[in-house]
Amino acid sequence: MQQSLSYNQQTWKRLKKNKSALFGLFIICIAVLLAMFGYLVAPDNSPNADLQNVEIQAKKPGYTQQFLKVPDFKNSSYENWFTILLSGKKNNYRLIPVSGYAVKNDSLFINKFIDEDTSVVQYFSVNQLTNKHPENFTTQNIIVKKYWLGTDKFGRDILSRLIIGTRVSLAVGLIAVLISLTLGIILGSIAGYFKAWIDEVVMWLVNVTWSIPTLLLVFAITLAMGKGFWQIFIAVGLTMWVSVARLVRGQVMAIKELEFVQAAKALGYTNFRIIAKHILPNILGPILVIAASNFATAIIVEAGLSFLGIGVQPPQPSWGLMIKENYNFIITHNPLLALIPGFAIMLLVLAFNLLGNGLRDAVDVRTSPS
Repeated sequence: MQQSLSYNQQTWKRLKKNKSALFGLFIICIAVLLAMFGYLVAPDNSPNADLQNVEIQAKKPGYTQQFLKVPDFKNSSYENWFTILLSGKKNNYRLIPVSGYAVKNDSLFINKFIDEDTSVVQYFSVNQLTNKHPENFTTQNIIVKKYWLGTDKFGRDILSRLIIGTRVSLAVGLIAVLISLTLGIILGSIAGYFKAWIDEVVMWLVNVTWSIPTLLLVFAITLAMGKGFWQIFIAVGLTMWVSVARLVRGQVMAIKELEFVQAAKALGYTNFRIIAKHILPNILGPILVIAASNFATAIIVEAGLSFLGIGVQPPQPSWGLMIKENYNFIITHNPLLALIPGFAIMLLVLAFNLLGNGLRDAVDVRTSPS
């Protein structure tokens, strides 16, 4: 005797058969882990991955550079792992790129790297660099860093900023989707359930909002609230609720005529209970599909706004902002500086679209559960 599966189990079983949807889910899980633990895995774990060395600006992927690490013992402080996880580790040192060094007595002479053909001689006290532990000099103060994806025009590590920028893209997508779902579900459900003048008012608001180009509406909201990290959440979320509202309205209008809803009315259940406990759970599938689509749209809109300078502000890393800062290199010697964050945007948006398509097929009750 074959065991019957619940609706959720059938949905997950169908989703597992969709290889492209699983690939999208895998990419999203990797992005979520990077967003949560980015500062623990990024090569540059300073706040916003903003450790600048202008002498090594715009270097190609795989570039390796030797540095003299000059510690600041006076301003050093302890930071617990949770603080580092949230906002990074404050630098208690500065890095000086060097092309060579020599130790004479208690002095260190370095050739400070300026560019490929230029260096400047400087000297430091070994005791000062090692806090009076000169035996630790070589291992502690001369380090070699490899920039796997190169450096930007400020000499910052592209890989580190790409990892930390994942947090911005996912945060904007998540908050925008929550705002759009909240507004869309509330307005769409009351419009579809009560109809009459409520439906006319909500649909008029939907049509007016939809008649305004999305990017133009985001510009207006952003300029009204000001530039910033939190403002971009609200601006994107307030422009994406209309598609949710129309979907929910149509689904509610269809389901409210079914027998189980009429039975709930006959039993004297309140309208709120009928909507919340009997109608909305039955349209969860289409809502999840449009949520995944809106997530991808929010990532693209945020990147576009940051590229135009009215989204996330420097030095906070954003993939759109990274393209803006490095797009001039596309026609020069190092196009990867702008292409790498563009590829990251494309990959994450593709992942959400693949997952959305997979969810659409998985929640279709007409699909065979076998």
